[in-house]
Amino acid sequence: MYQSEITLNDLTMDEALVLYGVNDANLEYLEEYYHCSILARNQQCIIKSESKETLTIIKDILDQALAVIRSNQEFDLSTLQYMVEINDTEKTSMVELKKTPLASNFKGKMIYPKTFGQQVFIEAMKKHDLTFAIGPAGTGKTYLAVVYAVWSLKNNHVKKIILTRPAVEAGENLGFLPGDLKEKVDPYLRPLYDALYDMLGFEATNKYIEKGTIEIAPLAYMRGRTLDDAFVILDEAQNTLSSQMKMFLTRMGNNSTIVVTGDVTQIDLRKDQTSGLKDVQARLSDIKEIAFVYLHESDVVRHPLVKKILSKYE
Repeated sequence: MYQSEITLNDLTMDEALVLYGVNDANLEYLEEYYHCSILARNQQCIIKSESKETLTIIKDILDQALAVIRSNQEFDLSTLQYMVEINDTEKTSMVELKKTPLASNFKGKMIYPKTFGQQVFIEAMKKHDLTFAIGPAGTGKTYLAVVYAVWSLKNNHVKKIILTRPAVEAGENLGFLPGDLKEKVDPYLRPLYDALYDMLGFEATNKYIEKGTIEIAPLAYMRGRTLDDAFVILDEAQNTLSSQMKMFLTRMGNNSTIVVTGDVTQIDLRKDQTSGLKDVQARLSDIKEIAFVYLHESDVVRHPLVKKILSKYE
């Protein structure tokens, strides 16, 4: 049995609470994952393991975690889990991931990529007029696309934002829902509203919508239009038909940016219908001006249980 004593210099009580987790939950996760024991007392951590390499790995993870905390970035159990998962595959420190914010929300909170997959997605949006982000639920596809769209609008790169998604029923028929057409389709567009409220606040979002600077509409409303000087996001693209995807992509006008997001494991179309998102990968993957970004379970930033649930459905 090997033993190592780590001193975390100048560790404050607040930092220790975040680093170790409530009731030492973060340390318990490390113990379970690496089959070791960790005893933490203020600045001192005593690690015991049958592997000498494990001692070095845990020291490196704790040092990185503390650096993230001290850079005033969000740190929780899901962040720690991601650090552990990438430890053997990524050579870049998590601190590097947190150096450049994408934007800030209306409260002044800086928005950073939380995974290296998200960083790749952000860089793709910056460099390409058309980007496809494909991956499971919880990887931040929609949210990051909206964040970058709002940043582009505020910095006068575009004159308007258009957010759309297909109104495909998932177990309920639109005709049985109460209200007029807008009231029927609004629930399908709610994730887009939520992202905008987080970035702009409720009042500012509604003002932009009233002025027409931000437009949120079902995919069918895009037909026949040319979208110039706009940042356009197609969400839930796995539920488009091939004809709808073609219609949407050919709306691209001058100085426009299009981001298409979707999860090919959650298709709500009939079995005899082909998903436009699946079809477009085969058709357009060889066009170098178009970016295809694939996010994975390791990029999930929701509750830690989501990764486990996704792995079981896989």
